[in-house]
Amino acid sequence: MSRKGIVLFAAMCVIWSIPYLLIRIAVRELDPTTVIVGRTAIASVILVPIALARGQLRAIITNWKWIAVFAAVEIGLPWFLMNRAEEHLTSSITAILVALVPLVTVVLYRFSSAHEPLTLKRSLGLVLGASGVVVLVGLDFSRVSIPALCEMVVVAICYATGPLIMSTRLSHVPHGAVPAAAFTMVTVAYAIPGVHHLPSHVSAEVIWSVVVLGVVCSALAFLVFFPLVEEVGPARSTVVTYLNPAIAVLLGVAILGEPLTAGLLIGFPIILGGSVLASLRTTHVAPEAS
Repeated sequence: MSRKGIVLFAAMCVIWSIPYLLIRIAVRELDPTTVIVGRTAIASVILVPIALARGQLRAIITNWKWIAVFAAVEIGLPWFLMNRAEEHLTSSITAILVALVPLVTVVLYRFSSAHEPLTLKRSLGLVLGASGVVVLVGLDFSRVSIPALCEMVVVAICYATGPLIMSTRLSHVPHGAVPAAAFTMVTVAYAIPGVHHLPSHVSAEVIWSVVVLGVVCSALAFLVFFPLVEEVGPARSTVVTYLNPAIAVLLGVAILGEPLTAGLLIGFPIILGGSVLASLRTTHVAPEAS
């Protein structure tokens, strides 16, 4: 990985470690759709003027169909499901379940144009990762909502699919154009239910949570994420989920007072080990440019 790739990777590890904490705070008072509208509207206000100033409107219009698909798969559906899940799960458990993304990515790439082989090591990684989820759920069964768990599995599938769409269908589109258009599309899609569920009073803590979600975890995150995928490839870009859960667990325990349970302590290392093992590159696959 190049020096640029390392810097972008490190930035994403930090930026995408804090949304779980902020979402957990926000959904205490706001409906999941309201959180999405607030978050994406803020990001749109920041990114759309940048895209227009760079003359990227034509690129958005030309590629609007695939941008809409990306918006639904990477933002609209997973954010809604994650917000709903965090009404019933701790931010720590939610973050750890997102560590399934590299496992799902391996499976998707097995059937994509990349045709990366499902080797013995990767197969063992998939089994190990799935076992970690079983351990997590089994040891913390009283703290885990099964419907919320299923929602997070769908989130992992979406997060693994998004970079694949971006690298195969939108790689020629300027970096800022896709997130600017995608956030705007999602804002419009959720505007009516989001505004309808807006409460008459919202605490300052929740307001600031949504603002940081929009500015840092959305606008800034996607400005960093697109160059990261271009630099290291979509498969490696999802490996950022290795470190995010660890940081998110520490934040949840330190700030929200979430319990550090046996399921977290035992299940997370197993899931992490499975993800690392499943993501190992095969020797005959040409290395990516650095």
